[in-house]
Amino acid sequence: MNKSELIDSIATHAKISKADAGRALDGFINATTKALKKGDRVALVGFGSFSVAKRAARTGRNPSNGKTIKIAAKKVAKFKAGADLKKTVNK
Repeated sequence: MNKSELIDSIATHAKISKADAGRALDGFINATTKALKKGDRVALVGFGSFSVAKRAARTGRNPSNGKTIKIAAKKVAKFKAGADLKKTVNK
C-alpha cells in the first residue's frame, strides 16, 4: 500500500474527503517526525511505538572490493509493533 492508497482507505473508513484524509496523514507524519527528532517516543496503544535508537560507529566491509571501511555513528528510527497488531497479523 502506498501513500495515496492509504489516504483513500482513511477517507473511506473515516467518511471524510480525500483532501482531509491527506492533511490528517501529513499532520501525523509531521508530528511523529518532530517528536522523533527531539528524541521523544510516539506510542499508539495497540498499534505500536516509534522511537529513536543510537547506532554505534563500527567497521564494515565494502562488498565490491573487500576493503574495510569506517561506518559513522548515527541515530535511526525504530518501530515496535504493539500486541494487538501482532495478534491481528498472525491470525
